[in-house]
Amino acid sequence: MNGSSGRVLVVDDEPNASRVLSAILAEEGYRVFESQDVDDAVELMKKEDIDAVITDIKMPGKDGMQFFEHMAENHADVPVIFLTAFGTVESAVHTIQRGAFNYFIKPPDYQKLKSSLARAVEQRKMKREFELLRKDPEGRKRCPVIGSTPELLRILETIETIKDSESSVLIYGETGTGKELIARLLHYSSKRSEKPFVAFNCSAIPRELVESELFGFEKGAFSGAVARRIGRFEEASGGSIFLDEIGELELSLQAKLLRVLQEREIERLGSNTKVQVDFRLVSSTNRDLHKEVQEGRFREDLFYRLNVVLIKIPPLRERQDDISLLAGAFVKEFCLREKKMLTVPDHVMEVLQRYTWPGNVRQLRNVIERAVVLSKGSSLTISDLPDEFNHTVTGNPTFTSQKTLKEVEMLAIKDALEKAKGNKSKAAKILGISRKALYKRLDDEAKCFQ
Repeated sequence: MNGSSGRVLVVDDEPNASRVLSAILAEEGYRVFESQDVDDAVELMKKEDIDAVITDIKMPGKDGMQFFEHMAENHADVPVIFLTAFGTVESAVHTIQRGAFNYFIKPPDYQKLKSSLARAVEQRKMKREFELLRKDPEGRKRCPVIGSTPELLRILETIETIKDSESSVLIYGETGTGKELIARLLHYSSKRSEKPFVAFNCSAIPRELVESELFGFEKGAFSGAVARRIGRFEEASGGSIFLDEIGELELSLQAKLLRVLQEREIERLGSNTKVQVDFRLVSSTNRDLHKEVQEGRFREDLFYRLNVVLIKIPPLRERQDDISLLAGAFVKEFCLREKKMLTVPDHVMEVLQRYTWPGNVRQLRNVIERAVVLSKGSSLTISDLPDEFNHTVTGNPTFTSQKTLKEVEMLAIKDALEKAKGNKSKAAKILGISRKALYKRLDDEAKCFQ
């Protein structure tokens, strides 16, 4: 394997266990290094650029905890995942609040382990990019669209295919899905990229002002018109104009827009002179324009002019695999702004991934901004998130899929231990249970994996 997924060090004194795990990870595209003891692992870390470590705890001589201390001191950017046996669960949980990425009880659920490892490797990449962005803030503009789901990849393929076409494009998606971002990507990928990209929100301007904003006006055209002003279509000359929420245009303006699309010329208010305009039109809507046409609120002829190429953006709840990538990117963005260095623990990312996100990507970005600003430690906690996320840990139906009661309990326990900095009495108080009950839940968790 060429290690395209990342480079992973597996530390385990049991050769068979190490070989099995290494083979599973190699199938996923990781380049895997193996060590049977801590001293060997320490030496290997000096020679290789490792993206993540998976280590046993109980080993002859120096154990996994001592190796973790070494990693925290010398390779703090490399995430560590623990493999534990019965009797070491409490120690593993304790390391979570000290910065370990996650822990699994032997034998692990390999599917969950692979998912956790993928997030760990991605987190390290984000940290490294953070350092580069701190030196080069303009780098943030180079990769505006984030995600790897099939739906998003199809959108990117469509953009690549149509980028230099003159045909109109209609982008459909719920509020907050990133319609303007897709429009900008289309423009800046095209041969018009050196010319203006002009965005106009049809729902944000009073109806009586929309016409003058789009087409411009001459001096004296109406009360308050003290000088000539060019409109958005002229401003976009040679480039692209993006009409956001075009379904909000009233019918009289729809007729004028249709004429502009047909003739490629406009008349400023107060003028009889026609002005030629060269633009590529990209529009967006969160309305069902087919239905709007049927009910007489949108012109059918304009609809077909706009809808030459249709791009549908799925809501974030249908792009669950992209949530961790987006969250990581937003953490990086706001850490850069706030001059912080934060990580996202696995159990916090799980909560983010299972939320329904009615406000889509825009809501996710706002939630991450809030969390980064409020965070007081080196990693985000569930308590840094808005109240509705604290409720999801205790079983609120904002999850998009069901978790077992024990899984929900363990998420809550991990977060409580993190907030209490490992103090089990304080963690029990946060959870509203006795210390004895907390120990019993930890023991039950260990036994169910034996």
